Amino acid sequence: MFALIDCNNFYASCERVFNPILNKKPIVILSNNDGCVISRSNEAKVLGIPMGAPAFKYQSVFKKNNVYVFSSNFPLYGDISSRIMNILSSFTPNIEIYSIDEAFLKFEGFNNYDLEKYCEKIKKKVLKWTGIPISIGVGSSKSLAKVANKICKKFPEKTRGVYIIDSNKKRIKALKWLEIENVWGIGFRNSKKLKEIKVTNAYNFTSLNDSWIRKKMTVVGLKLKKELEGKSILDLEEIRPKKKAIATTRSFENTISKFKEIEERISTFAVCCAEKLRAQNSNCNSIYVFIKSNKFKKFEYQYRKGIIVTIPFSTNSNIVISKYAFIGLKKIFKSGIKYKKAGVIVMGITSDKNYQMTLFENEKTKHKKLMKTIDFIQKKEGQNKIKLANQDLKKRWKMKQEKLSFNYTTKLDEIIMVK
Repeated sequence: MFALIDCNNFYASCERVFNPILNKKPIVILSNNDGCVISRSNEAKVLGIPMGAPAFKYQSVFKKNNVYVFSSNFPLYGDISSRIMNILSSFTPNIEIYSIDEAFLKFEGFNNYDLEKYCEKIKKKVLKWTGIPISIGVGSSKSLAKVANKICKKFPEKTRGVYIIDSNKKRIKALKWLEIENVWGIGFRNSKKLKEIKVTNAYNFTSLNDSWIRKKMTVVGLKLKKELEGKSILDLEEIRPKKKAIATTRSFENTISKFKEIEERISTFAVCCAEKLRAQNSNCNSIYVFIKSNKFKKFEYQYRKGIIVTIPFSTNSNIVISKYAFIGLKKIFKSGIKYKKAGVIVMGITSDKNYQMTLFENEKTKHKKLMKTIDFIQKKEGQNKIKLANQDLKKRWKMKQEKLSFNYTTKLDEIIMVK
């Protein structure tokens, strides 16, 4: 049996742990630079505040309804997530950390256990040790565990946070309840395609012919059907695969029009991407550079442009990635525009253990040693101690976080004092 553990309104719950006055109050968490809503408490959802809502447009709604608004405090959320995952791993060694607030557990050899009581024990321990409420859905496959978890969240009073699909009757009832667009792995395009042939829920989907699903939705769709039928096809991924792309994108606090200022930002983003590549022992062989004007200023001239630049060899060097990002920027920059956002995305990611040499052009051998030395110094002395020449030596990138809570668990000077 598989269990999906999902933290309830995770970011909002993290804020409530150290500030009990927030209990049962509407809360929203904003994205980087306090841009858009990325997390809402149930009370905020009831008010009709949508996910992705631009914060500046909803200021009157926040004020009218006494909504508590917070900037993203990722050090706090990450630390609490790590604590929860450590607790979960004490209940079974078979765990897949699926996201910051979700994990799959596999109960192998638990035939003589009362899984409902065992899951209630997990739920109580996580709540007691971290203050975070969780929902647990259990099924004979990962997909059914996901369905069970949705039922948990939809009917918290009936399920009390734990729901197990342990019979065919329960499975069929659950699949008939679950709308097709909410099935894990279906997606918008496939749900639209399925609705055209009157497939409106998960049970209708499992009634389709295997050959039709394979033809229209490939082998991935067929695996999903088998999973929903209760056959375990997808096993735990104990080691998450490396990212296919790494991005560093930011909205500027104020608009920027000068090329030199944009160049400095693009160079900084490129260096950040290079550092992330080295942290996961990877190289890239192409980058995407983009710049955008402020789409919310309708009266201003709108411009957005991006370009892919191929690097002739695989690299994770600050110098090389910044150089090619600059080449891309020169091609897409347009003077006279007030730019609000820019970014660099590194792609074509491969392991740095399998370095493929090219015939005519390769990275200088000194770069590897230089980057290793830079990383060592940055780790020892702190970030931003060493920069490229086209980066601003005095500038420290600071996100707009006007409503940031304390780092209660990661900074000694911000821990709670008991008087």
